[in-house]
Amino acid sequence: MTTVDTPAVGGIAPALRQLYLVRFAFAIVWAVLVFATASELGALGIALVVIYPLFDVASAVWDSRSSGDNGQVRGLQVNMAISLVAAAGLAVASASGVPAVLRVWGVWAIVSGIVQLIVAVRRRAMGGQWPMILSGGISVLAGANFVASASGTDPALSGVAGYAVLGGIFFLVSALRLGRSSKEI
Repeated sequence: MTTVDTPAVGGIAPALRQLYLVRFAFAIVWAVLVFATASELGALGIALVVIYPLFDVASAVWDSRSSGDNGQVRGLQVNMAISLVAAAGLAVASASGVPAVLRVWGVWAIVSGIVQLIVAVRRRAMGGQWPMILSGGISVLAGANFVASASGTDPALSGVAGYAVLGGIFFLVSALRLGRSSKEI
């Protein structure tokens, strides 16, 4: 890779790298907490499922501020709106139990995965985006699985914790690749 979008001095790659590292750390800590709650929807479990999409909103805000006006901001704004709706939907769904939470989480994973896929494809010239492209596609498939598993016997939140870990790993790989591509400029 020899090109990086440069809306600001140094391009957006260093800011994205830092954001992706923070997202990796958050996903791992969040998943450990979900596993520690034994996938229950007590007060902590509800807080955790609502906090995750809110963190996604904060990350998209950080990303859009770093990106400047380079065409990806619209997709990030769509992601912010989707994640805000998901947080509210998860708060409401948590009163109905784990199956309802999995359905809302699944729909959110599908829609936000599509948006992530589109943004990452548009950014692929800067490098480090293949993990984000894969993550977006996997998010769509995982979301469909969450919706389907909500109707199964003994649905659990442990699947969303695994989903967060996998997403975190994709963020880590992308951060490492962005670090390498920004040094090649």
